[in-house]
Amino acid sequence: MTGATGAILGIKALIALSRPNVATHLVMSKWAEATIKYETDYHPSNVKALADHVYSINDMAAPVSSGSFRTDGMIVVPCSMKTLAAINTGFCDDLTSRTADVMLKERRWLVLVTRETPLSDIHLRNMLEVSRSGAVISHQNVGMLDLFDLDTGDFERWEGWQH
Repeated sequence: MTGATGAILGIKALIALSRPNVATHLVMSKWAEATIKYETDYHPSNVKALADHVYSINDMAAPVSSGSFRTDGMIVVPCSMKTLAAINTGFCDDLTSRTADVMLKERRWLVLVTRETPLSDIHLRNMLEVSRSGAVISHQNVGMLDLFDLDTGDFERWEGWQH
């Protein structure tokens, strides 16, 4: 989780991932912690308790920072434009951008749930480039877990017009 607005989306993703019994690994920036306090009724410690494993944003030796760590992928929700830019340029100055870099190089799922609006040319270029590198850009999290073959039952699937 980064400090972008929409902290509740990250919280909802953690809750949804607990249903199919998925091991979750959480990296939370200091600005994510501030945003959680400002935007939600949660405290960062409550959010951390939703995850199976929690790492400091500065722990560059965390297991998730290595390509040898087995994972299906990574969701950055919410994803700030700062984090998007770091991922796009390969500037791995924290555990979030390093782990995202690993997902791309290992050709694993990387889903970035961006929240900024309106978007500048720089934002759009960064999104295009990470998409070309294999990331999926999303502005919502409904159905994003489908990429990981996880059905949380959080929404109704389209079955055509009901006559």
